[in-house]
Amino acid sequence: MNQTIHAQKASNKHFWHSVTTSASGEAIWEIWTDVDQWKSWDSGLQDASIEGPFELNAKGMILSLEGRKSKFQVVAFEPGRSYTFKTNLPLGGLYVKRILAVETGKTTFTHEVWFKGLTGGLFAKSFGPKFREMLPKVMEKIKDLAEQP
Repeated sequence: MNQTIHAQKASNKHFWHSVTTSASGEAIWEIWTDVDQWKSWDSGLQDASIEGPFELNAKGMILSLEGRKSKFQVVAFEPGRSYTFKTNLPLGGLYVKRILAVETGKTTFTHEVWFKGLTGGLFAKSFGPKFREMLPKVMEKIKDLAEQP
């Protein structure tokens, strides 16, 4: 993750969380890219699916706990390192970037979220606080899954 992000103050419009684990980067990557299983660790999701393999431009669907269906598209992809997906919002978008860094036997994984567009501020105000509150717990679930033998 670039250094300027760390220097910025997190807000409901742009926030992130990082966790370090003894699990391999491959284990985290496998969890992150198994879209059908996102619901097992993302407490905000009822379901998720993807059309075809997880790769650049892949498209899928997420279903929130409240029953909102949203389409997403993978808009950036570095195999084994990071990806970003975008969910379209009216006159804007919600972006989720997931980044892996492996150093001296430790894996640090980061989940970054930001809202863009004319309505970005409105959606950030509506959903940002809940997403920010859930994120550390979601990341700990991923860590626990990845550390299982």
